[in-house]
Order: sequence, then C-alpha cells, then structure tokens
Amino acid sequence: MTSSGRDRDSTGRPRNARPRDELGRPLSRGASGQPPSPGQPPSPGQPPSPGQPPSPGDTSLGDETALPPADALALAQQLIDHGRAFRAHEVLEASWKAAQPADRDLWKGLAQVAVGLTHAQRGNARGAVALLRRGAGAVSGYAGGCPHGIDTAGIVSSANELADRIDQDGLSAVSPDRLFVLLRVAVR
Repeated sequence: MTSSGRDRDSTGRPRNARPRDELGRPLSRGASGQPPSPGQPPSPGQPPSPGQPPSPGDTSLGDETALPPADALALAQQLIDHGRAFRAHEVLEASWKAAQPADRDLWKGLAQVAVGLTHAQRGNARGAVALLRRGAGAVSGYAGGCPHGIDTAGIVSSANELADRIDQDGLSAVSPDRLFVLLRVAVR
C-alpha cells in the first residue's frame, strides 16, 4: 500500500491487495482468504486451501499475464469445475486483454460467462442472467468454429439455457453442481 492509502502493484497501477473469499469477494485486510489476484502469492502464514486445484494465484503469473490459449482454457475449466468461477474469470480476462483483435470478443465472452457463473454462485440471479446472456452473445459470433478447441456452440447453448432456467425458476432451482460450462470440445 502506498502513503496515499491505495494498493498499487510494482508498476504503480492501482490493485486491491485485500484477500478474497472463494467467490472473489474482498475480505477485511488481514483476514485469511484467497490471494487477491493472479500472480500474488498467499499472504504469509496463509496455507493454500486443501483440496483446491491450482489457481492463478498459486503460480508465478503476473497480474495480467495471459497463459497460452490451451493452458488458459485448461486452468479456467479446472477452476469452474471446482466452483471457482471468479478465478476462472481472471484467467480468461487476462487472455481477453492479450488476445489478437480478431479473438478479443471471444475471450471477452468467455470471461463474461465466468462472471455470470460467479454472480450465480454469489446468489445474484439478475447479474447471473445478464452476464451469461451477454457472454453467450459475444461467443455466438464465433459459432460454427472451434477456435483454440473452444466449444463455441456448446458454450452459447449452455450459458443461454442456464440463464433461462435462472430467469424462469430462480437460483434455488439450480443446484451448485449445475453452475458450470464446458469450454472445450471433448477430445476423443
């Protein structure tokens, strides 16, 4: 933290150094939680959560370092599968920011789908529906192809179906184990 009271990274850019809970919500300073963002190791004395998959915060990634597409998709899927959509969003957002112009909307859409899942995990039905649909809309521009092995048609369908179910029946009608999407085409 700087003398102005704002947290900043090594380049001077504003960053929130507060720890976060597993759904990405900021906790009080000094509380135990997940590392605040990719590339920042756990606080001293804070062990990794048992049974949790590797996360961006457990690696040597910088705050906005994008992984190669295959690695980003694999890590994001692992995080989504373990109920950590917020962390998956961070991985996908880094890829979006680093993507070539032709792929930016695809990665942005994937990040938005992950944020939609995060809203659902946090109990925010309205936010979940909006972001799942927005993300599906962005990804739909790539339908008919599988760039980087991404199951664009499957993501659009899954995200829209989940948004419709939440919109019609509420979050209580969707069990936590159904709050996921498959990002890649199944390899046989």
